[in-house]
Amino acid sequence: MKKITLVVVAVLSVFILSGCVYTHVMTPYDTDLNKTTLGQKQGKASTESVLWLIAWGDASTAAAAKQGGLTTVNHMDREVLFVMFGLYSKTTTIVYGD
Repeated sequence: MKKITLVVVAVLSVFILSGCVYTHVMTPYDTDLNKTTLGQKQGKASTESVLWLIAWGDASTAAAAKQGGLTTVNHMDREVLFVMFGLYSKTTTIVYGD
Protein backbone atom coordinates (compact mmCIF):
# COMPACT_ATOMS: atom_id res chain seq x y z
CA MET A 1 0.00 0.00 0.00
CA LYS A 2 2.86 2.33 0.80
CA LYS A 3 4.41 1.86 -2.67
CA ILE A 4 1.10 2.62 -4.41
CA THR A 5 0.71 5.82 -2.40
CA LEU A 6 4.26 6.85 -3.28
CA VAL A 7 3.66 6.22 -6.99
CA VAL A 8 0.38 8.16 -6.95
CA VAL A 9 2.04 11.11 -5.19
CA ALA A 10 4.94 11.06 -7.67
CA VAL A 11 2.60 11.02 -10.69
CA LEU A 12 0.43 13.83 -9.28
CA SER A 13 3.55 15.89 -8.53
CA VAL A 14 4.74 15.56 -12.12
CA PHE A 15 1.38 16.77 -13.43
CA ILE A 16 1.03 19.61 -10.92
CA LEU A 17 4.61 20.89 -11.23
CA SER A 18 5.05 20.47 -14.98
CA GLY A 19 6.31 23.67 -16.50
CA CYS A 20 7.23 25.22 -13.16
CA VAL A 21 11.01 24.85 -13.46
CA TYR A 22 11.32 26.12 -17.04
CA THR A 23 8.69 27.29 -19.51
CA HIS A 24 9.32 28.93 -22.87
CA VAL A 25 6.30 29.31 -25.18
CA MET A 26 5.21 31.46 -28.10
CA THR A 27 1.54 32.14 -28.81
CA PRO A 28 -0.12 34.18 -31.56
CA TYR A 29 -2.39 37.14 -30.81
CA ASP A 30 -4.25 36.58 -34.08
CA THR A 31 -7.30 34.29 -34.29
CA ASP A 32 -7.64 34.30 -38.09
CA LEU A 33 -4.25 32.82 -38.94
CA ASN A 34 -5.12 31.48 -42.39
CA LYS A 35 -5.30 35.05 -43.77
CA THR A 36 -2.21 36.45 -42.03
CA THR A 37 0.62 38.08 -43.95
CA LEU A 38 3.64 38.87 -41.81
CA GLY A 39 5.28 41.68 -43.77
CA GLN A 40 8.93 42.57 -44.29
CA LYS A 41 9.86 43.89 -40.82
CA GLN A 42 9.81 42.59 -37.27
CA GLY A 43 9.98 44.41 -33.94
CA LYS A 44 10.30 43.17 -30.37
CA ALA A 45 9.65 44.71 -26.97
CA SER A 46 10.02 42.98 -23.59
CA THR A 47 9.30 43.19 -19.89
CA GLU A 48 11.28 41.27 -17.29
CA SER A 49 10.88 40.55 -13.62
CA VAL A 50 13.08 39.03 -10.91
CA LEU A 51 12.04 37.52 -7.57
CA TRP A 52 8.44 38.71 -8.07
CA LEU A 53 9.61 42.07 -6.69
CA ILE A 54 11.35 43.99 -9.44
CA ALA A 55 9.98 44.48 -12.95
CA TRP A 56 11.09 46.64 -15.85
CA GLY A 57 10.52 47.14 -19.53
CA ASP A 58 7.81 48.06 -22.02
CA ALA A 59 6.21 45.19 -23.95
CA SER A 60 3.59 47.33 -25.65
CA THR A 61 2.69 47.06 -29.30
CA ALA A 62 3.84 50.65 -29.84
CA ALA A 63 7.29 49.93 -28.34
CA ALA A 64 7.72 46.81 -30.49
CA ALA A 65 6.63 48.65 -33.65
CA LYS A 66 8.99 51.54 -32.90
CA GLN A 67 11.91 49.15 -32.28
CA GLY A 68 11.33 47.44 -35.64
CA GLY A 69 10.55 50.61 -37.58
CA LEU A 70 7.01 49.46 -38.43
CA THR A 71 4.21 51.79 -39.44
CA THR A 72 1.67 49.03 -40.14
CA VAL A 73 1.29 45.98 -37.87
CA ASN A 74 -0.04 42.86 -39.61
CA HIS A 75 0.46 40.20 -36.94
CA MET A 76 1.57 39.84 -33.30
CA ASP A 77 3.05 37.01 -31.24
CA ARG A 78 3.71 36.73 -27.53
CA GLU A 79 6.77 34.93 -26.17
CA VAL A 80 6.84 33.98 -22.47
CA LEU A 81 9.77 32.64 -20.47
CA PHE A 82 9.41 31.51 -16.83
CA VAL A 83 12.26 30.05 -14.77
CA MET A 84 11.89 28.45 -11.34
CA PHE A 85 8.23 29.22 -10.55
CA GLY A 86 8.62 32.74 -11.96
CA LEU A 87 11.73 33.77 -10.03
CA TYR A 88 12.77 35.16 -13.40
CA SER A 89 10.23 35.90 -16.10
CA LYS A 90 10.34 37.63 -19.47
CA THR A 91 7.40 38.49 -21.70
CA THR A 92 8.09 39.67 -25.25
CA THR A 93 5.67 41.15 -27.76
CA ILE A 94 6.72 40.45 -31.34
CA VAL A 95 5.09 42.43 -34.15
CA TYR A 96 5.32 41.83 -37.89
CA GLY A 97 4.47 44.30 -40.64
CA ASP A 98 5.77 47.02 -42.91
